[in-house]
Amino acid sequence: MKWITREHPKIDRLACPWLIRRFIDADAEIIYVPFSEVLTQAAALNAIPFDIPDVEHTHYGKECTFDYLVKKYKITDPAVLTMAPIVRGADTDQHDIAPQASGLWAISAGLAYNHKDDYELLEKGMLLYDALYSWAAYLQKEKHTQQPYENLLLEVFNRFLRSKQHTGGKIPAWAQELKEMIQDHIDTNLSLKELSKDLDINPSYLSREFSKHFDNLSFGEYIRKQRIDKAIQLMEDPAYSLTEISYLTGFSDQSHFTRIFRKHTGQNPSEYRKDLRKK
Repeated sequence: MKWITREHPKIDRLACPWLIRRFIDADAEIIYVPFSEVLTQAAALNAIPFDIPDVEHTHYGKECTFDYLVKKYKITDPAVLTMAPIVRGADTDQHDIAPQASGLWAISAGLAYNHKDDYELLEKGMLLYDALYSWAAYLQKEKHTQQPYENLLLEVFNRFLRSKQHTGGKIPAWAQELKEMIQDHIDTNLSLKELSKDLDINPSYLSREFSKHFDNLSFGEYIRKQRIDKAIQLMEDPAYSLTEISYLTGFSDQSHFTRIFRKHTGQNPSEYRKDLRKK
């Protein structure tokens, strides 16, 4: 069957073709034409028009065309139902209804900017929505923190809190809360400025207090030190290359890793590893 809509798709006019081909009509031919030609071309080609005003397959109220197709064709796949509010939020600028909506909009806008040919864009869109479907079906409970280097910040704070427990030192309330925040939202790009907003603490105060509780080091210095310590541990295992170690410890590239490693140890990683093997 032929399905026809207006040209220059971004959200709904990529998400709907994906839904049509994956759940409604595997052999569907998707046609993009100027807005003024959709209805005349639909009649001439015996195609189903969608995502334009005054046709059946379109927006209703706050819901988008993707929502209508899900209801019309009684699609009950749980992953598709998870995707629906994400697509709706991105397509109708209701980014508050799904946390992934703003990301979908950003990626879709970027795809449309990079690919001016609608049919090339459609093929990229199919890949995008296949990926979103896989996340919705299999990966919703997965966390970015499951990679070794992404657990590093959490390890740092756990170590700090354990040391305070052993010594009987008082743990500041913000440090306890910070631990929970990092556990939920950890990422290698976390900064004290971002964390201070969630903690509702002045960033200058947090920066100053952090150094008092973490070996008189700044946040960045402490994290880099922990990464180097982790790298040294990994160097003991010959299965890891230096390139892999730099990746696993969260450095942007191997040259950055080498520079920071030399600063902390006085040796290049390769030299340090050779000395380790001699011991």
